[in-house]
Amino acid sequence: MPSFPLLGSRVGIRRPTAEDRDELLILTKSSRDLHNPWVVPPLTPEQFDVYLQSRQNPGDDGFFICDAQSAHIVGVVNLNCIVRGFFQSAYLGYYVAAPFARQGFMTEGLKLVARFAFTDMKLHRLEANIQPENIASIALARKCGFRREGFSPKYLKVQGEWRDHERWALLAADS
Repeated sequence: MPSFPLLGSRVGIRRPTAEDRDELLILTKSSRDLHNPWVVPPLTPEQFDVYLQSRQNPGDDGFFICDAQSAHIVGVVNLNCIVRGFFQSAYLGYYVAAPFARQGFMTEGLKLVARFAFTDMKLHRLEANIQPENIASIALARKCGFRREGFSPKYLKVQGEWRDHERWALLAADS
């Protein structure tokens, strides 16, 4: 079995590397219908390189959720805009590859990343902003213990349009 810094019963969590480019691009290109219009993952080598570089900033971190047996990438969880000081918070972004959707990989993976964020990174709060029509993402947040905190009209620009979002949050004390 491959070695992962974080390991659950079915998934391992690790940070992305340059060697992951081809595998991730194949997955994201084949998952366009699933991701549209919720998320815009890297689809070209240049976009992957920009993504990978962005994860090197102290304010952002990224994790690949992998099948623990095969080590294949099944999804991505990003911690964005990590704020320290009095806030100790980050925003979540996540997506699953179409062949692995609705199989429980993301639930286990997101819980592992949240545990890491709260214990190792000492964060206090994680927030996921989800378009109200994205029923699968809302169900995932609920399964992982997130609470709906509110509604933000035209909150984030996704695919060139300002879109409404619901704010879902999980606190370290509640995980």
